[in-house]
Amino acid sequence: MSLKDRITEDMKTAMRAKDTERLGTIRMLLAAVKQKEVDERVVVDDTALVAIVDKLIKQRKDAMEQFRGAGREDLASKEEAEVAVLQVYLPERLSAEALLAEVKAIVAELGASGPADMGKVMGAVKARLAGKADMSQASAAVKQALAG
Repeated sequence: MSLKDRITEDMKTAMRAKDTERLGTIRMLLAAVKQKEVDERVVVDDTALVAIVDKLIKQRKDAMEQFRGAGREDLASKEEAEVAVLQVYLPERLSAEALLAEVKAIVAELGASGPADMGKVMGAVKARLAGKADMSQASAAVKQALAG
């Protein structure tokens, strides 16, 4: 079963259970998928769907930060609940140690050294670790690997 099919099934389950918060988040995710399919005239595969989920989670986390800064804990907790629903659809993430090991291997393969090679290394990291790691953590790992 593809990830898109699983999400559709979860939407039906949420409808039957009358779980409005979960249903709303899943519908928002499916709308983002449909938008990408229509805009780019493609059928979204699991890899692209994981990228969409990652993007939506990042947006929710940014919004949480903004709401907490403005003292709106009610809205921040709503965003937090949406993040919890969305994270179910992400593959298991690499641990910090495994991420650093992968990044060091990529740096060695590319023969990169120093901060000037950051862009080249990040391109390879994004290609190889898409969906497996949070790119902000990956960026920090690349900086660490290039510095040391």
